[in-house]
Amino acid sequence: MTEKFRPVYAVDFDGTLCTNAWPEIGAPNTRLIEQLKLARQEGIGLILWTCREGEAQAAAVLWCAGYGLYFDAVNRNVPERIALYGGDSRKVSADIYIDDRAVSPAGKRGDEHGKQQA
Repeated sequence: MTEKFRPVYAVDFDGTLCTNAWPEIGAPNTRLIEQLKLARQEGIGLILWTCREGEAQAAAVLWCAGYGLYFDAVNRNVPERIALYGGDSRKVSADIYIDDRAVSPAGKRGDEHGKQQA
């Protein structure tokens, strides 16, 4: 029997959750923040996927928490996918990647669970 895992979204920070003001933190994208909070309440796993490291990364996590946005993982896979794949690869495993620099091949977009639509 194949186990079904919850959907996971990987979300970028600079330019996505907030305007890009590196090394500072820009203005919040409140619409996206509110959508992600609802998604998490519905059982979607959230990964903060950012180039920030160390203190800058900690500041981003704290900033998000100030808006009530919490993550299941930061720059790593959620525990159930680590168990499924037997390790924590460098690229996070997600059904949807939300990033200001993302481009989808062939003009496709994902639905709410990552299935491709034309």
